[in-house]
Amino acid sequence: MNGIPQALPTPPALPTLPSLPVHPDPETDAVLDSGLLHELAHAFGGPFHFLLPHRFDDNLAAFRAAAADAGVDGRVYYAKKANKAAAWIERCAATGAGVDVASSGELREVLGHGVRGENVVVTGPAKNAELLRVAVLQGALTAVDSLDELDRIVALAHTCPGRPARLLLRRLPPAQPHSRFGLDEAELEEALTRCVRAGDAVRMEGFSFHLPGYAVQPRADLGGHLVGLCLKARALGLPADRISIGGGFAVDYAASGDWHAFLAAQRPGHYHARKAFAADGFYPYHSPDAGADALRAVLASVPAGGRGGLGRGLRETGTTLLMEPGRALLDRAGASVFRVQGVKDRDGYAILTVDGTSLSLSEQWFNSEYLPDPVLVTRAGRAGGRGVHPACVGGATCLESDMLTWRKIPFPARPAVGDLLVYPNTAGYQMDSNESPFHDLPLPPKVVLETTGGRPRWRLDRRPSC
Repeated sequence: MNGIPQALPTPPALPTLPSLPVHPDPETDAVLDSGLLHELAHAFGGPFHFLLPHRFDDNLAAFRAAAADAGVDGRVYYAKKANKAAAWIERCAATGAGVDVASSGELREVLGHGVRGENVVVTGPAKNAELLRVAVLQGALTAVDSLDELDRIVALAHTCPGRPARLLLRRLPPAQPHSRFGLDEAELEEALTRCVRAGDAVRMEGFSFHLPGYAVQPRADLGGHLVGLCLKARALGLPADRISIGGGFAVDYAASGDWHAFLAAQRPGHYHARKAFAADGFYPYHSPDAGADALRAVLASVPAGGRGGLGRGLRETGTTLLMEPGRALLDRAGASVFRVQGVKDRDGYAILTVDGTSLSLSEQWFNSEYLPDPVLVTRAGRAGGRGVHPACVGGATCLESDMLTWRKIPFPARPAVGDLLVYPNTAGYQMDSNESPFHDLPLPPKVVLETTGGRPRWRLDRRPSC
């Protein structure tokens, strides 16, 4: 060399990868930094979920407050299909909340955990004879989906003298005439006639609907329509003093700026194998009207042809509002924990293999992606650093499609075998909707966390993971 300092090679530019952090949650962060999760991962030898039941109570209280602030008599029914854990049903029993069920198994479990039959609403199409029989015997409120189902309920009620069958008539949304759920206008007319004819055998308490998506105005419009139907039914001598607007209250996972920046930046090159997802196929991980605030917006919105907000219409007509949130009652109430058991480098990023499967992160099974960033947790707590260590996350099966995260996550440190990946806010519809013991892998247990004296304590959920 001639003594002239040689320039160091220019390091490769770090990839610009989109990220989607969830809203800050100091309480959950404290759990991640406590060391408890590694102890549990060692104890269970596989993935697990942790639940925070007090968050359910907080969300329930917020929905009740939204109705009360609008001067509306509101009743909240937890949509059980959102998560199978017994912890939520125990909280419903303790707080007097209702539960929405759609199968005999769900109804038995709810009653077995102390929820009174009168606090249960039974939904779903073409309910089987056993479900209808127990619903009538226990005084549950049944949403009737067809004229045939109405006839079967009336026949059951005649076998239980002195105990009228409580029911709602489910309205087919006029804007969705091809939906397979609910009664159209002509069928509603006939259903009302049959309810009048049934006399004391049934108590027709009102009407219900379910809408897909999370838009506010359609719910207010159809809610106003149902209030009008109640007035019509009352003129026929039927009680008709309540309506159910179902669920569809969004959860706000991430800040607006982060969500829109992610959507603008993401492209196939940011995913393993250049996997492509349609942006409109993602769940809306940011929503300006979420949870109880969405209910407030629905009650404040003026239904089509109305004179004031839906809340005003409910007050003036003495109509009770029923709602069936699932995901929204579970906001920030749980997370899913997987242990890294393999790291493979590939074309500038790592492929992580964890000790579970994407069957425990259900969004993948709807040809979509659960987008909130998983958190890398080492034995010292949450990983820090300013580096960018891209990695996708695969499951422990032999299927190419078994990917928990196709996206190359920009982790702040290089993941290593034994580290944990914690997927945040998965209690609503993610952790168990599609669970399966594929490859004879055990289903991830659910751990209920509580804090006593500043220290987290845990127990297993009372519903067996089998």
